[in-house]
Amino acid sequence: MDQVALAVLGFAVMFALIALHVPIGVSMGVTGLLGVAVLLDWGPSFSLLSTELSGVLTNTDLAVIPLFLLMGSLAGVAGLASDIYRVAYAFLGHRRGGLALATIGGCAGFGAVCGSSIATAATMTRVALPEMTHRKYSPGLATGCIAAGGTLGTLIPPSVIMVLYAALTEQFVIALFVAAIIPGLVAILLHFIAVAIYVSRYPDAGPAGPRAPWSERIRVVGQSWGVILLIGMVSGGIYGGVFTVTEGAAVGVIITLIFAIARRKMTVAAFWELIKETAANSGLIYVIFIGASIFTYFVTLTQVPDLTVELIKSIDVHPLVVITLLYVMYLVLGSVFDTVAAMVITMPLVFPLILGLGFDPIWFGIVNVMVIEIGLITPPIGINVFVVHGMAKGVPLKTVYKGILPFFCADITRLAVITVFPGLVLWLPNILNVPR
Repeated sequence: MDQVALAVLGFAVMFALIALHVPIGVSMGVTGLLGVAVLLDWGPSFSLLSTELSGVLTNTDLAVIPLFLLMGSLAGVAGLASDIYRVAYAFLGHRRGGLALATIGGCAGFGAVCGSSIATAATMTRVALPEMTHRKYSPGLATGCIAAGGTLGTLIPPSVIMVLYAALTEQFVIALFVAAIIPGLVAILLHFIAVAIYVSRYPDAGPAGPRAPWSERIRVVGQSWGVILLIGMVSGGIYGGVFTVTEGAAVGVIITLIFAIARRKMTVAAFWELIKETAANSGLIYVIFIGASIFTYFVTLTQVPDLTVELIKSIDVHPLVVITLLYVMYLVLGSVFDTVAAMVITMPLVFPLILGLGFDPIWFGIVNVMVIEIGLITPPIGINVFVVHGMAKGVPLKTVYKGILPFFCADITRLAVITVFPGLVLWLPNILNVPR
């Protein structure tokens, strides 16, 4: 069989299995093994399975994933998300739309601890939505800022999805973390601007609260020293070279566990429930990664990535046109699949194309995360929207979609700016001489 036709058939089989509700990792792995068997024989196919399985399970770079997941869960139990929100509210709550601004700031802060968009959206819905409802915020603005702010969870480092991208593409994860800092700040700024524009048009949507005196602000900051310590220890230690990413995640787990116990919010039953939840989520990611590794090997054998690069070069399409088409594809995929699935399914074909067109892999890692995260609030599905809708009792789904519109426009603007000015991503890693 022609190799291109085999690759097309492989993608068709994989998506058919996914449509039949076969787990994504299993779908990719089975398709890859069948494809390798057709190309080489069953012996190399089974050998590939054992090699990739042992390689992934012994990959020390992936060990950080369960640690970050556990740290995020423990931080939620310990109430650190509430601490972040109270600090943001103390400084921003007196402004029109101040609670929405505080929610976005809280999402960014909790994202630096949690690293998961869905977990950030769910946690901030519990923390911020009752307060905004009490302050008579419009349901659209209240739910929209939470769903959109949740997408900051994987952009603000440290981030589980960036660790996965680094492992898939053999990039240095610290370079990705450093590169994400400026885009993360740009994202927060544009979300703030979106809130300001919204409340200027609809003043009653986000009424201003009382101004907190400086004594109150200092008191709130003092009470929230735990989360400041956590972010400083983990992020500062990683960026300062005091310890590796894995060691930083381990330190974060220890700190959050101590706070959960000290605040008497951790029981033995709750602890084992968190361990089981983390193990299940980690196992899911590992299965996806194993399946992606096998499928990538199959796609590489067909030489389709190289042929795709040559085809695009031969028809003389401008690289920005290709990037724009990839953005559209990822918006669609991000609205249907979760972040991990959308990334690993496409990376075998997309990453060689990106390199062949001369784009920087670190820059693409950041925009890849950004565009998939935008997909999480993109109709007709948008996982973050459904998470918030499921927890915001009595708020129609249509209202949530209307609420995310200004933030969606802000995110598309950010994506365009980062695309036109890639230096916003690469400047900090270059000036700090971060290894690639």
